[in-house]
Amino acid sequence: MEPRFLLLSDVATELNVSDSQVYHMVRSGELPAIKIGGRGQWRVERSKLEEYIQQKYAETAEWVRGNPLTEREPD
Repeated sequence: MEPRFLLLSDVATELNVSDSQVYHMVRSGELPAIKIGGRGQWRVERSKLEEYIQQKYAETAEWVRGNPLTEREPD
């Protein structure tokens, strides 16, 4: 069974980005997370990460529709 909550380093591995990029996404509010424990360690709920990924797919599809690939003119 997969854990419900992920460390930021686990999220970074899932997204193939750096730990600092995930920290920035969490601190900016882009990726929902919670702080737990006496030292306030960040955790991301797996379901929130999946929602985030689906949101990024939708945003990317919208961007692609608005920025169609055009043929290059021959040299």
